Amino acid sequence: MKKILFASTLALSILSCTENKQQNPPLVENAVDNAESSVSGSFKSYRGNSTSVDNIYSELIKNDKNLTALNSRVVKTFEETEKALAVYKNILDTSESFYQDAHYQTKAITDSLVKQQIEKEITSSSDRYKLTVKNITERISQITKNNETLTSTYTAFKIRKTLPEIEKYQKAHPLKTDSLDSFITKQNQLLEELKKLK
Repeated sequence: MKKILFASTLALSILSCTENKQQNPPLVENAVDNAESSVSGSFKSYRGNSTSVDNIYSELIKNDKNLTALNSRVVKTFEETEKALAVYKNILDTSESFYQDAHYQTKAITDSLVKQQIEKEITSSSDRYKLTVKNITERISQITKNNETLTSTYTAFKIRKTLPEIEKYQKAHPLKTDSLDSFITKQNQLLEELKKLK
């Protein structure tokens, strides 16, 4: 019911606006001062999409060779990390998967002494393997931690680089209240008319 009432009110407001076109210019016309500023162009592509840090940063690196090179290095490092770790993780996961399956399958052994012995053998083999690959797993852990730190640091850098850009955009598009005041007046007039109707 509220949605229907809101839609009706909105429709009446729009009709009222279209009828009084000559008296009151459209809302957009008086919304901003200096709409076509020097930084406007770089933000036009974001209309219809969310203006995210990454979008603005992408625009920045187009005209900055140093930023382009930095971004390429960061992206390449992420890609190489993923490839390097994939080989190790595949082997480690295969072994881990085997031990899990072996433990699961011991449930089918009915002889309790044999079952206990097999469990010990599986655990012993798993422990030996973990000691063998301890240096590898420690390095994988360090690489993963470094990757998280790199992501965090680069994100902070991108935000710092893009904050001045959005601030330039805001300064180039100072919002005015004229159209909003005009719209509020129209709403109030319509509300008064509706109140008088019986």
